[in-house]
Amino acid sequence: MIVRFGYVAMSTVIQNASPSRTMTMKSFMNLNDREAAIRKLERLAAENLHNTLRLLKHSIAHDIRVYRMTSKLIPLGTHGDLSDWDPYPALKEGFAEVGQFVKKHEMRVSFHPDHFTVLSTPRAEVLTSSIRDLRHHTNMLQAMGLSAAMKNNIHIGGAYGDKPSAAARFEEHFHQLDEDIKERITLENDDKTFNALETLAVSQNLGLPMVLDIHHQWVNNEGEDPWDLWPDILKTWETPLAQAGSEPDKPLAPKIHVSSPKSPTDIRSHADGVDVVPLLSFLRKIAGSTSQVDVMIEAKKKDGALFALMEELSGYGNEGVKIVDGATIEVTP
Repeated sequence: MIVRFGYVAMSTVIQNASPSRTMTMKSFMNLNDREAAIRKLERLAAENLHNTLRLLKHSIAHDIRVYRMTSKLIPLGTHGDLSDWDPYPALKEGFAEVGQFVKKHEMRVSFHPDHFTVLSTPRAEVLTSSIRDLRHHTNMLQAMGLSAAMKNNIHIGGAYGDKPSAAARFEEHFHQLDEDIKERITLENDDKTFNALETLAVSQNLGLPMVLDIHHQWVNNEGEDPWDLWPDILKTWETPLAQAGSEPDKPLAPKIHVSSPKSPTDIRSHADGVDVVPLLSFLRKIAGSTSQVDVMIEAKKKDGALFALMEELSGYGNEGVKIVDGATIEVTP
């Protein structure tokens, strides 16, 4: 089984390449000339796109083809007071450059809208802002000219004191979404509320692909091992929504998230790097199930954690691990 590793948004190796430069609404309002303030937002966004391209080039130089983009590419892009602002004409070239590079190098990119995007909410205003945020992320991927194979990963959200009702509300609200938003969504288990079994059930009901976070599953489970769920999770990647935008001869591979606890007393927070032992244990258990899996590393050291993991994995050559390139291994059971 081929395993490709990726990292999240920022680099701890490349300096001065933040793709998340922003401005607070207070700072925006302090600029008396609204048009000048909007031009400043657009300059910040253009710089974010430029740095995203720098990070993509850095990634390809190290054989990294899996990357999560920051949601902060367009500062204040979803703020209600700027609903009349269309940033895309000014950013058309920057988005196109990023998209062209992704397509040229056959990368897999994604977004992970933040925890305020909750379709399980009972509050109409929160639902409205959540749908607006999903529209925003979908629009950015479309501005890059990327197919629906490039996804937006979300959690189910809060339980609001009644988990079954919250899950049902998520499903009801999902059906209200535009089709182009629906086909880009993946669903991930979380570390406090909706565990892997519960998330899997919603994924199955909606035909959504499920991203298994093995760290979240470890701290929030019903006694199952993560590989016990894998056959059913794998099937969620075979649905029409999961494969939307994929080429028939290149089906979209399943994706998982990996991180390690920060400490024995802080098991939910992410450590700087990734503990290779539990990761390899899981990968060996699923090695015969699929030809490829993509792994998003959610460690504090970002790409630095990926490089450290690859270096450690190079010492497992006699234990069923073959180094394919700078960010890819082959694992046998």
